[in-house]
Amino acid sequence: MSGFVIPVLITISVVIILSIIFKGKDKVDRGFKINYFKLSYRRKMIRTIIFTPINILLLIFIYVYTDWSMVVNVLVGLLLFIAGLVQLIYNFNMWKKNEKEI
Repeated sequence: MSGFVIPVLITISVVIILSIIFKGKDKVDRGFKINYFKLSYRRKMIRTIIFTPINILLLIFIYVYTDWSMVVNVLVGLLLFIAGLVQLIYNFNMWKKNEKEI
């Protein structure tokens, strides 16, 4: 279990720290940026859409090459699907909100 919990805690910590560091900074709406936190909401939404096929391939890989039960596989798939959908909807709404403010 600690082999799963520790990486998740580290990932959450890094996301929180980077969110705080880049809050209120100028965002990039054109060109390529590796750093997700420097992107505008429109670019974040586009990146989410672009990575959807990669996430599907990742799910197929997980289903084929892990010894998890079907219930765990379905739960992982649902979790990733719901997280991606929430991220897409949130970025779209924030993009439209920021577009109205400008």
